[in-house]
Amino acid sequence: MVCGGFTCSKNALCSLNVVYMLVGLLLIGVAAWGKGFGIVFSIHIIGGVIAVGFFLLLIAIVGLIGAVHHHQVMLFFYMVILFIVFLFQFGVSCSCLAMNQDQQEKLLDSTWGMMSNKTIEALELKLNCCGLFNNTQSRSIYERDYALCQAPCKTPQDKTSKCQTCGERMLQHSSEVLKILGGVGLFFSFTEILGVWLAMRYRNQKDPRANPSAFL
Repeated sequence: MVCGGFTCSKNALCSLNVVYMLVGLLLIGVAAWGKGFGIVFSIHIIGGVIAVGFFLLLIAIVGLIGAVHHHQVMLFFYMVILFIVFLFQFGVSCSCLAMNQDQQEKLLDSTWGMMSNKTIEALELKLNCCGLFNNTQSRSIYERDYALCQAPCKTPQDKTSKCQTCGERMLQHSSEVLKILGGVGLFFSFTEILGVWLAMRYRNQKDPRANPSAFL
């Protein structure tokens, strides 16, 4: 069967949906790692990435089943939903890549002020840091948090040592997370256009093993 035929289109669409499933799992895993690490409580982009990964995983399963059975209705909804996922994923990926350090600092600063003392203490213990940012604007808040900090880095034996601020730690990892999510999401968002085109083409092809008199 030459490439472009029914079997070739079916195999290509199945393979593409397997890739989409892996990408969906990757997006969910990286975003969950970033969120679980305590990096970005207020960056709702991470939640958007998890949603994109979840929907991409679901639509890939639908597309895989539709491709295997050449199901017209499933392939139609697959094309429509995949195109919507492409638009959303493209926007979220661009937002991840466009977010600079100043914007991340503002988001972290706004969230830090809404967190309870117990949450702050738990985060400081988890990340082994004290306070958010030690700068002119938040010096008084930093000194208060540092006095209450119980992180392992703040040892009574070494009074001269200073713990790294939690803001510095979170910014290091949040930048990595946003770059990975943005790059992966943006790259594979363009392959979703290929998936829409391939599903449309495959949907209009005739199964050579089907009954010639059957309605397609």
